[in-house]
Amino acid sequence: MQIAFNATALLSPLTGIGQYSYHLAMGLMAQQNLELDFFYGAFWSKQLRSSPTSTFAASLPWLRRHVPYSYELRRWLQNTQFRRGTKLKPFDVYHEPNILALGFDGPTVITVHDLSWIRHPEAHPIERVKAMNRYFETGLRHAKALITDSAFVKQELIDVFGVAPDLITPIALGVDTLFKPLTPSQTLAVLSRHHLQHGHYFLAVGTLEPRKNLALALKAFLQLPTTIQKRNPLVLIGMKGWHTSALEQQIAPLIRNGQVRQLGYLDRAELAVLMAGALTLVYPSIYEGFGLPPLEAMACATPVICTNSSSLPEVVGNTGVLVEAHNDLALANAMVRMAEDEEWRTGLAQKAVERAASLTWAHCVDKTMGVYRTVLS
Repeated sequence: MQIAFNATALLSPLTGIGQYSYHLAMGLMAQQNLELDFFYGAFWSKQLRSSPTSTFAASLPWLRRHVPYSYELRRWLQNTQFRRGTKLKPFDVYHEPNILALGFDGPTVITVHDLSWIRHPEAHPIERVKAMNRYFETGLRHAKALITDSAFVKQELIDVFGVAPDLITPIALGVDTLFKPLTPSQTLAVLSRHHLQHGHYFLAVGTLEPRKNLALALKAFLQLPTTIQKRNPLVLIGMKGWHTSALEQQIAPLIRNGQVRQLGYLDRAELAVLMAGALTLVYPSIYEGFGLPPLEAMACATPVICTNSSSLPEVVGNTGVLVEAHNDLALANAMVRMAEDEEWRTGLAQKAVERAASLTWAHCVDKTMGVYRTVLS
């Protein structure tokens, strides 16, 4: 089976879609009787990239600001190069793991991670919303099969676009083996570099952008008793997104006095250690198609406090605490209990590890192969 796989998400630092693309591709490459060719926007390769291209990521903001119709130009160039490659080789299936499909004459499989640009357009740059509205439905109608990360997103596609349910297969994401429980001695070296103590910091992971709702985490943190704040700083991990100036103004004085630590984007190995050493993961996102950081935290025996909306209850189940997306008091109360009730927290941690063990990339790969076989039958 010859698969054309769009891997352009691997050119930038890997967030959710990049992690999905990488781990899925890694698993597919290990399958017998299956050959993958990766499309990287301007060229094709047999090689799966394991690290981002810094010049590519750095150039995108400049292009958006200074080149008129930059998105449309990039998409035209990508379509041209993609079409050229698919005409030189007879691919059986084209898999688009990044929502917006390119033109292909054969069976197309699209992974739709969420409809956040429709449900929460205010949480995206205007240019991104325009592009999604312009290109998404065309690809959707052409696709022979759709994959979603959750049953929640499957229902979104049915409700918003009227897609036939039998065309959609929900396939949960998996968790990297890097994410596992660690002892204080195992986390000591990494945590010491950041002046942190095992089990004594609240962790928030995600790109700094409106949809991740990190302002709620800050608001809740500031309501905690001073003794808890001093013993358990709030640690933020993630690269800067868009529209973050107001949030950064809120964070600045808290960073100066040590209440908040902003670590930026970390490599996966370091992130796994920070996950395993945390008291809890605070994940107040207002909309998620899956929510990979909560699953990674669960695999590390780190209980999760997250919102009770979108797909997050599917991921976390009864292993964490679910709160309303705008209820800072409920979030603060949950954070206090995590800090003070060790027996309760330990019980959640055990259930979290057990639940995470059932969600693997091997299962994701196997189910995806089943979709390929279905579109070719």
